[in-house]
Amino acid sequence: MPRSFTDQTDIFADETVLYDSWTPEELPERETELDDLHDALAPVARGASPHNTFVYGKTGQGKTVGVTYKLEDLRAFAEDNDIDLSIVRYSCAKDNTSYQVASNLVAELSGEKPRGYDKKTVFDLLYENLQALGGTVIIVLDEIDSIGTDDDILYELPRARANGHLEDMWVSVIGISNDFEFRDNLSPKVKDTLCDEEIHFAPYDASELRSILTRRVEKAFKNDVLSEDVIPLCAAMAAQDKGSARQAIRYLYKSGELASNGGDEIVTEEHVREAEAVIERKSIERGIRDLTTQDHLALTAIVSLEVDGETPARTKQVYARYTDITTHIGAESIAMRRVRDHLQDLNLAGVVNAMERNEGIQGGQHYLFELGADLSMTIDVLQENERLGNVMDRITA
Repeated sequence: MPRSFTDQTDIFADETVLYDSWTPEELPERETELDDLHDALAPVARGASPHNTFVYGKTGQGKTVGVTYKLEDLRAFAEDNDIDLSIVRYSCAKDNTSYQVASNLVAELSGEKPRGYDKKTVFDLLYENLQALGGTVIIVLDEIDSIGTDDDILYELPRARANGHLEDMWVSVIGISNDFEFRDNLSPKVKDTLCDEEIHFAPYDASELRSILTRRVEKAFKNDVLSEDVIPLCAAMAAQDKGSARQAIRYLYKSGELASNGGDEIVTEEHVREAEAVIERKSIERGIRDLTTQDHLALTAIVSLEVDGETPARTKQVYARYTDITTHIGAESIAMRRVRDHLQDLNLAGVVNAMERNEGIQGGQHYLFELGADLSMTIDVLQENERLGNVMDRITA
């Protein structure tokens, strides 16, 4: 009999506390980093310009939450003390050039996106809109590493007043990045300009993650519905993987959902381990869907060999199956060396296992490849691909 919807649960008190969008009231595990942010922003309270700041660390380390937390403190102080402060937040996730960032900032400030203008004109429009705001403007550029080496925006904005584009006002930039190498690849002039302050959000350890989860549990779950090993296990698994609070909270939330949906009264270690498997599977599914065409073709070749029981397979075997597939669907074939490179990329993504073998002078050094992800799940995802659907039907027939 189909289940009926209900607003009753024996597990959750307020599950919204476990959402990615929920902002905690305190961040005691980031006290040092928040102090550094405070010092970078403190000149605003004295009528001066805040420091340009580069904040970096892996996903789920509290970078964006920490910046938001301190900016809200600063905004409250500015309102109480009649300081003219504007905060502009923008995610660069879908941009890959400074031109796109500048254009979208103009749209953010004016409500109208400039179209058909050259870069200089777009920057001039940006300066006009900033000048109209006046006072002190802090621009937060999240996921700034998306722009790669096209980093003009990170020079232009912090230097706008010094270069005569703005008068009688302050503009500073807070750049937030998940990419540790992005800062190293910035041009020297940008490093000198942007990186007045650098703040690293290191991965959380298991103890810190336990504290974070404990505070969430107090608000999100009903009393005494978690077995004593749930929080330590969620924290330990996340600490061993990425040290990410977001990951630990997702394990916890999914564990609670599994218990609630199953009609269980207690969340147990078994729920946590099942949650990890579910989340990992979904992560791999997303990863497979986001692969390039050639990645998909190389993976399809591996799947074909796996179905036939011919894995682990050498590169030549995989390439032969790959060319059969490209011929069948009329796709472009690339050289075997490049297919091997794609297989290595799939290995790094955890979708394929690559094993190096050295069989001495006669056999030489070579790689063997096999599927690393679940076979049925991989087939299901590849069958969603319009070009590969018929191939997958033939492989699994």
